[in-house]
Amino acid sequence: MTHLFQVSRTLVRRLEELGIPPVSVLHQANLPPRLFEQSKIWMTTEEMFSLYDAIYEISGDPGIGLKLGSEERIERYDPIAIAAVYARSFRDALDRMARYKRLTCPEEIRIAERGDECAVQFMWLLAETTEPPTLIDICFAWVVTVGRRGIGRDIKPLRVEFQRPEANRRLYERHFGCPVKFGAGRNKLVFRKEDISRPFLTHNPDLLELVAPQLEAELRRQTSDQSLKEQVKGILKKLLAGQRPRLEDVALELRVSSRTLQRRLLEEEITFQIVVEEARREMAKHYLLQSSLELNETAYLLGYEDPNSFIRAFHKWEGASPGEWRSTRRPYTTV
Repeated sequence: MTHLFQVSRTLVRRLEELGIPPVSVLHQANLPPRLFEQSKIWMTTEEMFSLYDAIYEISGDPGIGLKLGSEERIERYDPIAIAAVYARSFRDALDRMARYKRLTCPEEIRIAERGDECAVQFMWLLAETTEPPTLIDICFAWVVTVGRRGIGRDIKPLRVEFQRPEANRRLYERHFGCPVKFGAGRNKLVFRKEDISRPFLTHNPDLLELVAPQLEAELRRQTSDQSLKEQVKGILKKLLAGQRPRLEDVALELRVSSRTLQRRLLEEEITFQIVVEEARREMAKHYLLQSSLELNETAYLLGYEDPNSFIRAFHKWEGASPGEWRSTRRPYTTV
C-alpha cells in the first residue's frame, strides 16, 4: 500500500471555482507554494490533514466539505469513482471503492453489516492526529453522491454519525436527508441494507471492462511490491474487530496454505505473533485518536479479552498508558 496521498488536480479546479485561492490554502497549511503546479501531487497523511484544515479556515464555509465531495460532472471522476458508478449495484460500488482506494493513499474504507444496517467508515491508517471534519464531510458526501447517481434517485442514509461536537445540524440534515448524531463513538455513514442492495441504473459492463482491469493490474503490482510482512499486517488490520485473527485466516486471504505462510514468514526472520503485535500497536494508536472510544471498546476492537491486557501491552509498546499517550495528542479539531 502506498504511504502517501495522491491529490487529484480536480481539487485545485474545484477550489478555484468556489472562490478559494489555492495559494492561500497552501500558505495556511504551511505547504510549498508551488505544490499544486507539480504534474503529480503527493502528500503525507499529516500534510493532507493540514490541507483540509486550511481549506476550511480559508473558505470560512461550514459546508465546504459537502460541496467538494458532491462533484456531479462524471468527466471529472477519477478511475476509482468511474469504476464505482459503472458497478452492478451500490454494494458492488462500495466494494470497489474499498478495494481500489488503497492504490492512491494509506486510507481504508470499512463496510460493516449488522442486522438491517450497513455502516461505511473511512480510516486513515498512518494518522497521528484526528482527521479534519472537512475531510470526513468530503468522504461521506462522495459516497452518497455515487449512490444517488447510480441508483438514479435521491437515496438517503439511515443516519450519519459524527464524533465532533454538535455544529450546523440543519446543514448536514438537509444535505444527507437523514438524522445526524453528534458526539458519536466513531464517524459512520449508515445505510439501510436494502438500499445498499439496489442495482445501479448506470451499470455499464463494457466501460467497466475498460477501467477495472487496469485497476486490478495496478493492485497486483502494488501488492507484489509489498513485503510479505506488510501484506500480512494489512490483512490483520482488517480482521482485527473483536477477535484475534489466526494464521489460518490470513493464509486463506493470501490463498496459500498455513504451512507455506509460516515458512515464508520464518524466511523473512519474523513470526506471525510479531506481525500481530505490530498491527495491534498501529491500530491502537488509530483508535485512541478517536476520542469518544472507551478503553474497553478499543481493547475489544483489537481482540483483547479485557482492558487490562490491552493497557499492559500498550505500556510495553509506548512506555505510557493509553490515557497518557492520548492526552499528548492534538485536541480534536471542530468546525
